[in-house]
Amino acid sequence: MPLPVRVRHATIADAAAVAAIYNDGIAGHAATFETTPRSVADLERRLADVERYPVVVADAGPSGVVGWAGLSEYRPRACYRGIAEFSVYVASDWHGRGVGRLLMEGLIVAATERGFWKLVSRVFTFNAASRALCRAVGFRDVGIYERHGYLDGNWRDVVVVERLIPENQPPDGPRGGG
Repeated sequence: MPLPVRVRHATIADAAAVAAIYNDGIAGHAATFETTPRSVADLERRLADVERYPVVVADAGPSGVVGWAGLSEYRPRACYRGIAEFSVYVASDWHGRGVGRLLMEGLIVAATERGFWKLVSRVFTFNAASRALCRAVGFRDVGIYERHGYLDGNWRDVVVVERLIPENQPPDGPRGGG
């Protein structure tokens, strides 16, 4: 039986659900160094500006939005304009049901449509589920940043992951200054 979830582009109407899922991830301390919860207004601002950096949601019909994934700027220099960072969060009661994979597949399509040539992120080394998800959708481990951030009284290491989007690789390299 197919998963009763469809991935679609987020709208401002999704801000409350996205904020709740994000804040659950922030509180869990397993997926982000963030410690400050996001308000619905924060997410409304983010979702009002998705032309360059899209956000997709997993919509489970009557259950509502059960996950989200989004792109953000990697670095402001022109030479990095084809690289985006990604984030993905799934409601805790939907973990292990394939929602993360659906979101990442949808986000990769959106990134490809917008001309990005690479997606990157950092994943806590202990977050086996996120690392497996990244591998499942074509990301590779690049290396480990040791003692990358201090959270809950502990240093946390992160794995840097990347996925190239070959069809968007400029044949002669990107144009513009660094």
